[in-house]
Amino acid sequence: MKIYTKTGDDGSTGLQGGKRVSKSDLRILAYGAVDEINSCLGITLANGADSDVAELLTRIQNELFVAGSDLSNPDLSNTKTRITESMIESMEKSIDRFEEELTPLANFILPGGNKAAAYLHLARTVTRRAETLVVALSEQERINPICQRYLNRLSDLLFVLARVANRRDGTGDVVWKQDI
Repeated sequence: MKIYTKTGDDGSTGLQGGKRVSKSDLRILAYGAVDEINSCLGITLANGADSDVAELLTRIQNELFVAGSDLSNPDLSNTKTRITESMIESMEKSIDRFEEELTPLANFILPGGNKAAAYLHLARTVTRRAETLVVALSEQERINPICQRYLNRLSDLLFVLARVANRRDGTGDVVWKQDI
């Protein structure tokens, strides 16, 4: 099977169910941003995430494929591949577990520190963009509302994991200095 189909040469792409839409459609932009999060996590994994973080990020990568599938399926009666409440609950448990390692925030922090933390911050900002696109999409079309909440929680998790990555290697939070 060839990787190229030539069906998108006219600027359109297919959704689940066969409907064709413009590649600039908000739905395509939303699940494209989800795919970008997944790539950011792949970069993080290739650059030194601790084993427990790597295990979690690999699970999240698989869930992001589900999120992309969810967003590419405009037929909400088809529940085959959807983001679920249990995925969010699992993420919340991970956030709580990793936050136990951290001191409470006293200042704004800058994205950065070690490589893993910097890549996690990048993934977090891409997640915020994806969430914004999903919110915009939800204002135009019906979507699985759990998908939007999943992305919101994922950005929280990535923030916590970036702080954990910096704490574990002794870098600590990179604190914002207003008077520079």
